[in-house]
Amino acid sequence: MASFENAKGSVIVDELIKIIQSNRDYLSEIDGKIGDGDHGINMNKGFTMCEKKLEGKEYDMSQGLSVLGETLLEDIGGSMGPLYGLLFDEMAEASDGQEVIDVDVFAEMMNGAVEGIQEISPAKVGDKTLLDTLVPATNAFISGKDAGKEFAECLDDMCKAAEKGWKSTEDMVAKLGRASRLGERSRGVLDAGATSCYLIVSTIGKTAKDLLA
Repeated sequence: MASFENAKGSVIVDELIKIIQSNRDYLSEIDGKIGDGDHGINMNKGFTMCEKKLEGKEYDMSQGLSVLGETLLEDIGGSMGPLYGLLFDEMAEASDGQEVIDVDVFAEMMNGAVEGIQEISPAKVGDKTLLDTLVPATNAFISGKDAGKEFAECLDDMCKAAEKGWKSTEDMVAKLGRASRLGERSRGVLDAGATSCYLIVSTIGKTAKDLLA
């Protein structure tokens, strides 16, 4: 059965930091259309702070995700810090102590990510939030696993569903947050949180697939 070592999975955290840093301006540009315009700035701040905390240290995937989650929870303002902080914290907890990350452990990580966000947010699929990316991605991974697909196939399914979910937010009316005040005027714009979530999920999926042995 395909899997990867938690110790080698540290590269997943490294790639997450890079993808957010390189998309800082893009995320803020999207957010500026119907929100505060600071999503990319805040995300970049948190991920870069995490990078500095990890610099020169040896860490596995779980430890890296834990530091990332803690940094976002404690050091980033707005609504996204706590949401993403819990997402990464739950992923770290689900994989903590596991030397090998297989399809079952990864499913627990994704489930934990969804449940962590749902603990503190009333958002549901269709509200034009990051859950429109995360929930379909998680469901696709678990459906693939339950159907007996290989780990790599499940990761492919997850990334495809994440992209479809992210793009679906363009035609949605925002139900929560500042954008909800715009009503129909929020339609026609991608959600910034769903966008950053797509970047995160697809990066985790692609990097994990490259690690599989």
